[in-house]
Amino acid sequence: MDKGVLITKKMSTGEVTKKYPATKAVFTKYFGKGCFDCPSFGTEDINLACMMHGTDVDKFVQELNDAASKEMSKA
Repeated sequence: MDKGVLITKKMSTGEVTKKYPATKAVFTKYFGKGCFDCPSFGTEDINLACMMHGTDVDKFVQELNDAASKEMSKA
């Protein structure tokens, strides 16, 4: 796997935000602040979340990876 790819569309929303807290800003940008109160949040995969919100999954995953990479570089 490419070292630059940390997050895939098959990962769950909860897995991503737990491992990379900086990604919460991306979820909020696309899905709103109520995203984290949704009963599905945490269990659904990123692909399904994007499909439900009419969001381009590839663009969304790229932004998640950008946020995670910046976070990792500061650690």
